[in-house]
Amino acid sequence: MNPSTRNLVLVMSMLISIFMHYEHLNKDLVSIHVWRQTQTQSTINNFYEEDMNILRPTRNDRGNTDGLFRMEFPLMQWSVAALYKVFGKKIIITRVYMLCVGFMSVIGLYFLLFSLFGNTTLAVMGAWAFNFSPSFYYYTINPLPDNLALSCAIWGIGLFFHWHKNQNKIYLIISGLLFSLAALCKLPFIIYFSIPASYILMSWKTYNIKKLVSISFQAFVFASLPILWYLTVIPQWHGNVIVTGFFGHSTSITQLLDYYQHNLISTMPELLLNYGALLFFLAGFYFLVKRKAFKNSSFIPILSLSIAALAYYFYEAVAIEKVHDYYLFPFYPLLFILVGYGAFHLFHSTTKAYRYFYIFLLAILPITCYLRMQERWDTESPGFNPDLFTYKHELRDAVPGDALVVAGNDHSRFIFFYYIDKKGWGFQDEQLSGEELNHMIQNGAKYLYSDSRLIDENADIQPFLEELIQENGSIKVFKLKTDQ
Repeated sequence: MNPSTRNLVLVMSMLISIFMHYEHLNKDLVSIHVWRQTQTQSTINNFYEEDMNILRPTRNDRGNTDGLFRMEFPLMQWSVAALYKVFGKKIIITRVYMLCVGFMSVIGLYFLLFSLFGNTTLAVMGAWAFNFSPSFYYYTINPLPDNLALSCAIWGIGLFFHWHKNQNKIYLIISGLLFSLAALCKLPFIIYFSIPASYILMSWKTYNIKKLVSISFQAFVFASLPILWYLTVIPQWHGNVIVTGFFGHSTSITQLLDYYQHNLISTMPELLLNYGALLFFLAGFYFLVKRKAFKNSSFIPILSLSIAALAYYFYEAVAIEKVHDYYLFPFYPLLFILVGYGAFHLFHSTTKAYRYFYIFLLAILPITCYLRMQERWDTESPGFNPDLFTYKHELRDAVPGDALVVAGNDHSRFIFFYYIDKKGWGFQDEQLSGEELNHMIQNGAKYLYSDSRLIDENADIQPFLEELIQENGSIKVFKLKTDQ
């Protein structure tokens, strides 16, 4: 494939993606994992509105505190907030930024495949298929730090293998920096350091001690950044299943096996790969053996990452369950290395008639992707109380912007506050007592947003309600008595 054709195909894949995403770019946050999206977007908004100190990300469910909420290092959130300073606070800015990050991942996967195999056609096939992974397509315009982590990780691998070929140390240093940024943006990507680690272990007979120490320093000098960040913040993650993983669960073996089966036979082929790319993925394994690709010097580092990724999955399967497909982002480069490798060798090892069939499979990937995901942005069924979406402007204007409020029901503790654009105390599962509400009032709560009649008609709650000031669908807004 000549450079002009390569560029045409890559640009075409991005234009098709833009066309598929276009109608959703100005929509507010809805659908699967909207709780995680509103959590991220709220952090973006708070950087923009309150404090651009990247070390002080905050949440809205904060009571009368400063709301400091440190999880992953908020590089992605801070970057979008910086764009808001220039272009204004608009959801389309977030979505377009995330789409650009996604396209950087696609170009990065092309670069990775070319660095590994030195073949333009193979690299284009893999990058094309990756761009139309259903989950990647869905998340690539949604505010998730996983998107930036994935992009950094893909480029990190590509630059590592680029260094492996030409031994220019600048590529190794930048690769290590990108692995560090990926891990900072999302902790699971720390497993990508297994690539330089395995290479160094393989090379102990090839290089002298001085050379090994030099390579190790260049590859790992920036690893101190995520290590320092997470050593600081993880102690604050009380009861977080991400930290305890397999060892902190009470899930039965039967349930775990059900998770494993679901992610293997449903999530992976349907959401991560795209059914249209499944044949190429399976063929990748076949040609690895047939062509003895495992003898290549790049195989062991990739294998080490595969083992690390599987270990991560089995450790976190309790948290991933059947629904958290974005936790599986670290698998993407591994999956599409196989897809690109399989597609290329299928195409070049059969008759002309079969080649047309393989081209057809590649060509329909955007269609099968779209059909699988077209309902993900359904604003009629947003994945939470639709009245929050329908009446968001009225609810935001109901009380002063700086007023502290009590809001619920909301199990996520993010969605309700995001849509009413307020700070304060959240409640869930109809759990709010008069004593708790009085304590909130004493600490500055001025209003109550409630979509539960079991709450606002409760005899213990009503003495603290001064008046109903607004009603929008199922959501009532009350002024609270502050002279108790």
